[in-house]
Amino acid sequence: MRLLHTFILLLTGLACAAQTEEEMPVTGTDSIAAFSDPKYREDQFYASISYILMQNKPGNYSQNSFSTGISFGFLRDMPVNEARTYAIAVGLGYSYSNIKHNLKITEAAGVRLYEEPNSSDFDKNKLVLHCLELPVEFRWRNSDSSSHKFWRVYTGFKASYLFADKAQFYPLSGSSTKVKGNDDMNRLLYGAYISAGWNTWNFHVYYGLNNLFNKDAKLDGGQQVNLNTVNFGLMFYIL
Repeated sequence: MRLLHTFILLLTGLACAAQTEEEMPVTGTDSIAAFSDPKYREDQFYASISYILMQNKPGNYSQNSFSTGISFGFLRDMPVNEARTYAIAVGLGYSYSNIKHNLKITEAAGVRLYEEPNSSDFDKNKLVLHCLELPVEFRWRNSDSSSHKFWRVYTGFKASYLFADKAQFYPLSGSSTKVKGNDDMNRLLYGAYISAGWNTWNFHVYYGLNNLFNKDAKLDGGQQVNLNTVNFGLMFYIL
């Protein structure tokens, strides 16, 4: 939660700074030069905050509390038309996911066990994921080089490499358990997304197209843990 608060404060500060810079008037020859800039592009840093909703839930799987997703990175803008309102962008970034649910993951003698205890039987239970992500997106915006206040719709595909994971279970009594580097998790994750909005603030939706866990992750009854993520939140683009 402390990380989430820090991230929100950082985004607010950056958004305000970007807004202040955008509102500074450009006059005289600078205005003409900016408007006619043939190399205008929207190279941008991006950052997002989202709520994670799990899909393909097995058995009695349920989420509890607020599952948080955070990401940030850089996108290289490559316009494809003369007005530079259409573009393709590729980037590199980092994402953090904190999924709070009732899926208990333990490990004994190299074997991982998956259970679904009642939420009244534990204090906290979470799965934390750290990924490197490679977004590729197609962009439309009605901007020009003299103003950065515009409508945008960006759609894309994102491939993510899961380089660190940690499952932690905190019972109401007794010692907590922790599983890191779970081999039952898919290291390559991918999905489609869309961001749309005005100026710095944009609504953002990401849909994971493959499962977090591979076919070896099964509950006691043999049912596979086929979970994939859907993220709903806000995307911030910062020049």
